[in-house]
Amino acid sequence: MSTQTIADRYELQGRLGVGGMSTVQLALDHRLERHVAVKLLAEHLAEDEAFVSRFRREALAAARLVHPNIVQVFDFGFDDTSQRYFIVMEYVPGLSCAEILRDKGHLQVPDAVEIISQACRGLDHAHRNGVVHRDVKPGNLMRSPEGQVKLADFGIAKASEQTGITQAGSVLGTAAYLAPEQARGEGAGPASDIYALGVVAYQLLAGRLPYQATSLTELAMKQQNEPPPGLEEVNPEVRPALAHAIARALALEPSDRYADALAMGEALRAGERGVEPPLSRSGTKETAATAFLQRDGETGATRALPSEGTEATQMLPPRQRVQPRAPAQPRAPRAPRGAAPVAKAKPAASKGRRRGLRRAVGLVLLILLLVAAGLAAIVYADSRSHNPRLHKTPFGQDVQSAVDDVKNLINDNTR
Repeated sequence: MSTQTIADRYELQGRLGVGGMSTVQLALDHRLERHVAVKLLAEHLAEDEAFVSRFRREALAAARLVHPNIVQVFDFGFDDTSQRYFIVMEYVPGLSCAEILRDKGHLQVPDAVEIISQACRGLDHAHRNGVVHRDVKPGNLMRSPEGQVKLADFGIAKASEQTGITQAGSVLGTAAYLAPEQARGEGAGPASDIYALGVVAYQLLAGRLPYQATSLTELAMKQQNEPPPGLEEVNPEVRPALAHAIARALALEPSDRYADALAMGEALRAGERGVEPPLSRSGTKETAATAFLQRDGETGATRALPSEGTEATQMLPPRQRVQPRAPAQPRAPRAPRGAAPVAKAKPAASKGRRRGLRRAVGLVLLILLLVAAGLAAIVYADSRSHNPRLHKTPFGQDVQSAVDDVKNLINDNTR
């Protein structure tokens, strides 16, 4: 049996897989003496010049992606003998996730999280280098016997989506992994890859797709009108936190998904430990389920509430109407510690009492002066008789009565 050689270098040894656009063959590179995977594009693609031009540019971009979690692209060209374009890629022994699902139905939580986390690292590297995969699905996730996961088939999806040549084949086959914006006919971006990887994560853990549809129209309708079944309900082994982390990758709006693939991988690992995913950019734990209840800044509950001044509020009984609160009176600022207290204003009635008190004090001083003068006169008179002493005279009684009068006067003016 004769063997086929591509570009006088790659000896084909057996088919690894087949798709709507290409066939993948195991080949031996005689120049470097190593096994490689050769993807032979369908013959009719050679007739589409636009596809060939775009595919060449994408193949060159994919060849620059060197990462442990990305299948390396080695070569690209056209084989004159078979009249087919080919891509030479790194050969990854092992099974694709599509084959794993076929054999096992679904994976255990640690295995699924490990596969998606590695895929997130490869996807993030591609996005940082300006390359969007556009066709993330289980068949393009390869796992080696050592457990290393690699993303394959960068570049082909972009070239094909701009020519419309895959409508009959691969689009229907991968419709379940298309993001809502792609189903609406919008361009794909990094957030679209994150959505597709979220679908793969859901499928690895549930053994089924989050949305099961037979056409793009049916898929779009389900995405827009109903949330997928909760992953923790489909598989009781999945913690709610992990289910929420995957659900965020399936958010309807790209802005509500993870900011990048690395953030998604970290959220899945944290969810496996029971840690809830971080808030989305809108400040909520946005998931595919809650997105139906919260759109345009309002929820189903707030839509039912009447706005201020509507007929609904005017029809309420007076006791149930919400009365606006009077504006609070501003409080006087507190004096800082150690500062002298501010004297409070005294009523005008206290001014009259102060005047009466001053008059009483003046009378007391006048009486004391008169008493002192009288005592001095007595002492002087006795000193002339060389017998200086004080005599008891009626003057003392007058002094006492004067003092009593002064006290009464003070009391009357200070009440």
